[in-house]
Amino acid sequence: MASTYDSFNLRTTQEKFYIEACDDGCVDVLAIDRVSTEMTLTVRRDIPASAESRPICGLMGTIRLVAGVYLVVITKKKKVGDLLGHAVWKAQDFDIISYKKTILHLTDNQMQDNKTFLSMINNVLHTDGFYFATDYDLTHTLQRLANTSPEFQEMSLLERADQRFVWNGHLLREFIAQPELHKFVYPVIHGFIIMKSSCINGKVFDWTIISRRSCFRAGVRYYVRGIDSEGHAANYVETEQIVQYNSAKASFIQTRGSIPFYWSQRPNLKYKPKPQISKTVNHLDGFQRHFDSQIILYGRQAILNLINQKGSEKPLELAFDKMVTSLKNGMIKYIAFDFHKECSRMRWHRLQILVDMVAEMQDEFGYFLVDADGKVLLNQEGTFRSNCMDCLDRTNVIQSLLARRSLQSQLQKMGVLHMSQKIEDQDDFEKMYKNAWADNADACAKQYAGTGALKTDFTRTGKRTQWGLLMDGWNSMIRYYKNNFSDGFRQDSIDLFLGNYAVDEADWTTPLRDLKDWKFLTLPIIMVVAFSMCIICLLMAGDTWTETLAYVLFWGIASVVTGGLILFNGRDFIDAPKLVQKEKLD
Repeated sequence: MASTYDSFNLRTTQEKFYIEACDDGCVDVLAIDRVSTEMTLTVRRDIPASAESRPICGLMGTIRLVAGVYLVVITKKKKVGDLLGHAVWKAQDFDIISYKKTILHLTDNQMQDNKTFLSMINNVLHTDGFYFATDYDLTHTLQRLANTSPEFQEMSLLERADQRFVWNGHLLREFIAQPELHKFVYPVIHGFIIMKSSCINGKVFDWTIISRRSCFRAGVRYYVRGIDSEGHAANYVETEQIVQYNSAKASFIQTRGSIPFYWSQRPNLKYKPKPQISKTVNHLDGFQRHFDSQIILYGRQAILNLINQKGSEKPLELAFDKMVTSLKNGMIKYIAFDFHKECSRMRWHRLQILVDMVAEMQDEFGYFLVDADGKVLLNQEGTFRSNCMDCLDRTNVIQSLLARRSLQSQLQKMGVLHMSQKIEDQDDFEKMYKNAWADNADACAKQYAGTGALKTDFTRTGKRTQWGLLMDGWNSMIRYYKNNFSDGFRQDSIDLFLGNYAVDEADWTTPLRDLKDWKFLTLPIIMVVAFSMCIICLLMAGDTWTETLAYVLFWGIASVVTGGLILFNGRDFIDAPKLVQKEKLD
C-alpha cells in the first residue's frame, strides 16, 4: 500500500524552506523557494548548515493571501488509535508561515485584509476534527478499498483519495501536479474518529466510528442548505462503523445530508427563520444528480426524512416526497417520520417504531464482512440516508440506533456475542457505545452549527432528562447568537480555506470592507436608550402617577417600535458572508 513520510524537520533560510523527511534511511528533502515558490526535490547535504530547524508533524499545504504565499504545517498531533494495523492521527495544532520576509510593501488596508484572511484560515484549522494517516487511506470505506485494482493500490494517497473528503485539497493543488512530491503530503479529512478496544464474553475486539465530512458545498448552518447544481448536498457526512476481531472485520455505512433540492433558510434575527424553496430553478435535475451519484457509490437508497410534517417544515417534506415519486427510481425508498411528533412528551421509546419499520430493509442492505482469511463474505448493498433540518440532532439519534442493530448482527456472526445475547445487556460496552455516538453528534454539530448537539442525553443514557432539556436550551441560545452574529465570518473562512474564494495579490480591493447603512448603528442605540429611559422612569417616579405612566409609555413604545424595526430589517443586522455571494449559489 502507498504511504508517505511519517515525520519531518522544517529547515528555514532567508531564501528557502527545506522539508526534511526524518524516516529511517531517508535522505529526501523538499526545497521550496520563498521568492519563486518553486518546489523541487533535493537531498540532505544540500541544506545550508545555517538553516534554522524545528520538528513538524506534516504539511497541510500552501495558500495565497494578500501578502503572498503561506506554508501551512501541522505542529502537533495525537494518536487516535490503530485501524487495521495503521496509526491514525488527529492534528491538534498548526502554524502558518509566510514566504515573504516582510509585509512592509503592503498598504494599511492590505495589511488589515491580510490579517483578516489569516484569522479566517486559523478559524478553520482550529475547528476541531482534522485527521490523517501516513500509510492508510482514510477517505475510503473498507468496502471501497476491498474492491480496488492493483493499479489503485500502487497510487499515492493523494492520487487515490476520495476528493469529497480531502479538506486540504485546495492547499495541496501545487503538490498534486508534481508526483515526485506526493510522499511529503497526505489527505486530511474533517469530521470525527473514535477507536475503542472492548471485551464481551472474554473476547477482545476493536470498534471504530469514522465520520467524513464532505468539502463540497461545505459551510455553516443557515448559509448552506440544500444542494448545488452538481448535486452536492450541504452538511453531507459519511459515517462508517468498523469492527475488528481476530483478523475478521466488518463495516456499516450510513450517510446524512441536507434535503437535496434548492432551498435556503437565511438568518434574519428570528429564532427560526422560515425555509424558502426556490421557485426559479428545475429542482429535479440537481435532485437526480445527487441520487445518481449516491446509487453509484452506495447502492440502494433508503431516505429517512425526520423533519416535522406540520408548520414551516411541512412544505419541505411535501416537496421531498413529491420529487422521489417523480423520479420513479426503484432504487430509492422514501420514509417520512415526524421525529418531534412521535417523541413528544418524552415518549422516546417510540423511536423503535421507525427501527422496526426499516428492519427488513436493513437486513436486505446488509453490511460489509471479511473473514479472518481475508475472504469477503458480505457486501453492503444499500445505505440509509438520514436527514432532519440541520442533519445533526435528530439524525444522529436515529443513526446510532441503526448502527447498534447492525453491530448486534456483526458481533454474532464473528462469534463475539451468543445468538441469544443483546448489546443492550452488555453494560460496559453499551455505556461506551452511547458516549461515542454522542461525541460523534457533538463533533458534527460544532463543525456545522457552532455548538454541541442537542438530544445527546438520550444518546448517552437511553432516556430524556430534565438536565438534557436545560442543556439543549443553552446550546440553542448559543446557536442563535452564532448563527446571527458570527457565522458570516465562519462561512467566509471555510470558502477561503476550500478555494471557493481565491485571493488575488494583483487586485488591490477585497470584499471584506462591507459598509453598513445608517440603520446598523442608529436603531440599536435608539432602542437601548429608550429601554434605559423606560427603566429609569419606573425607578424614579414623577410627581404624579399619570406623569410617570406617560413617560414609561412613551419610552416603552419607542423601544418596542425600534425593536420591531430591527426585526423587520433583520438581514441588515446579521453577520453575512462577504467573500462568496451565497444567494448566487442557491
